[in-house]
Formats: sequence, C-alpha cells, structure tokens
Amino acid sequence: MESNLKLTALDSDLYEDPSAYRRLVGRLLYFTITQLDLAYSVQVLSQVLAKPAVSQYQAAVRVIRYLKATPRQGLFFPASSELQLKAFSNSDWAGCIDTRRSVTSFAIFLSDSLISWKSKKQVTISRSSAEVEYRALASTAYEIQWLLYALQDLRINHHQPTLVYTDNMKEQSTYR
Repeated sequence: MESNLKLTALDSDLYEDPSAYRRLVGRLLYFTITQLDLAYSVQVLSQVLAKPAVSQYQAAVRVIRYLKATPRQGLFFPASSELQLKAFSNSDWAGCIDTRRSVTSFAIFLSDSLISWKSKKQVTISRSSAEVEYRALASTAYEIQWLLYALQDLRINHHQPTLVYTDNMKEQSTYR
C-alpha cells in the first residue's frame, strides 16, 4: 500500500460487491500469519468492510499484486545468532482521517527475527505529536519488559540493553 495513501470511510464512490471485498480482505488477513509486512495494509483495508469504496478495492488489488510479485518473501529465523532485542516505535499523529485519532505502532526483533509487533488506533485524541510519540514509546517499553520476563522464564540469558529506535528524534536510545 502506498505510504501516503489515506483512505476514508466517507468515500461516496462505493464498490458494487461488498461481500467480494470482504472475502478478499479475509484472504489477505490469512496471509498476515507468515507475511507480517502486510499487516498494516490489511488493517487499513479491514476498517471499511461494511461499505467499501472503489479506492479501497483498488488498494486491496495493489496488495494482491505485491503478493504475486514477491512469492518467496516470508519469515526467516536463523538458527544461530546473537540474542539482542531491538525495538522500533512509530506514531502517526491524527493519522485517521475519519476520527482524527492517532495510530501508534511498534516492532520488536530478537536478533533479526520479528517476535512482537502492534499497530493500534488510540482510544483518545492526542493534543500533540509529542504526546503521541511518548504514548508509542510507553507501549513499546511495556512490551519489551514483558518480553524480558518471558525470556527470563524460558531461561534465555539476555543481559544486553534493548535498543529502541523512534522516528521523532532520529537518534538511538537504550532501555533496560
């Protein structure tokens, strides 16, 4: 999906067969199990299942074209690598056109393998982009702490600081 594409539920040019659109999005949802790069696109497409517009159908077709062009993409978990947690945190202040709510997301890697991710529209409307960034970082920190406890329960030693990257400051910080 195009990174600057903003789809709205208020689009008046409705798609003629909503049930076909729902089936298509359901099939795309199945693909997100092994191709996490589709998660954001499918999440956006699934917000308008009741009354899909032609523009949303075209965006779904674009995702299908991406799948056809990248048949060998997927998850790869190397057998031997240094166990280092890295987290990427991001937010989109007032990113939803319909509700003006912000979207926060994170992705956490153990070595080069993605082990946790989340993208969620906030319940409340944030007053500033800084507030949204702090909320995203707080959500990321909670997940990191949970993962550290899970690694400890599994008797996996992880004594290194976790690297946390955010797009706001363009610098690296660490979380212990």
